[in-house]
Amino acid sequence: MALYAELHRHLGGSVVPRILWGYFQRHSDQFVQRFGDYQEFEEFYTKPRNTLEEYLELHTLVESVQTIETLPYFIYRLVRGAYIFENLAYLELRYTPYLRTPEHLSQSQRIDKMAEIVDVVGKASKLSEYPIVTSQILCMHSRLPYEVNKAIVDLAAQSRQYVCAIDVAGGDSGYGERMNEWIQLYEYALSVGLNTTGHVYETKDGCHPQLLPYLMRIGHGIQIPLQYPDLLEDVARRGQCLEVCPTTYIQTGTLEDIRKLKLVFDRCFDAGVDIAICTDNAGLHNVRLPFEYENLLTYDIIDFEMLQACQDAAFRHAFAWTYGERPALLLNGLLHSQPQEAVIGNW
Repeated sequence: MALYAELHRHLGGSVVPRILWGYFQRHSDQFVQRFGDYQEFEEFYTKPRNTLEEYLELHTLVESVQTIETLPYFIYRLVRGAYIFENLAYLELRYTPYLRTPEHLSQSQRIDKMAEIVDVVGKASKLSEYPIVTSQILCMHSRLPYEVNKAIVDLAAQSRQYVCAIDVAGGDSGYGERMNEWIQLYEYALSVGLNTTGHVYETKDGCHPQLLPYLMRIGHGIQIPLQYPDLLEDVARRGQCLEVCPTTYIQTGTLEDIRKLKLVFDRCFDAGVDIAICTDNAGLHNVRLPFEYENLLTYDIIDFEMLQACQDAAFRHAFAWTYGERPALLLNGLLHSQPQEAVIGNW
């Protein structure tokens, strides 16, 4: 039974090592020869990095093979795994469409190609055999010029059947020198009715209070309760939700000990700030959402009541979930509405 919502998963980092290795075996002998065997590749692909910047370089490995032709291959396996192994009822996939277009084309040609990428991702995500509600978040990127990022916002506004929001990604330490651009782009997105989230307050170098008023959700945001708890009152007042991805902070060297997240959860709960627990890059981490839940419980970072509150918050803040309640509550209502004899009879 699909029960959970995933609000923060990158398309590039969602490919699990075994699937990616299988693709390289069939299509890239040169790449496979770099590694002695699958085990060596998995260790390279999933090992922790020293910094967020080093960690983000891994995305380029997957982006280079996620083309118009191959995206259906990867997305089918992604959705299948999310439904069967993670019990997901809802999944938002985020990515930068420009980075899935052919590099040999001109900038204007690549911009024109982005709509085809969104269409391919949208159609490939709708699988009747694995019924998950899916939607896309298009990411502006800190390494792309303003013209491309503006085109990404325009595309999101024109593709609402597939796209539920925009984001900014690519390393939060580089936002500052272009802050006026980001504010202008977010103001424009809100003016055309787009939902917004953004990678901020993930690391100590990514604390940009100027962007907070423009975000409906906050991508990561853990440095707010850790370093700037005085901001939590405003976050709660705006009804913003933190998209917390526990394993990421160990993989990127942002936190040395996952137990430091206890302060994040405690301060957010005390301040009335919602948290959605997410995976971020399930493939790069070789973990799935239920593991993130279990890990937080095992380390006594949260209890079961807090876990349920976070699961409820994920559906409440999901941009494209239109059913009002999470699946478990809908199922409970269905069971209680049936005559007792009918329930017993079905056994």
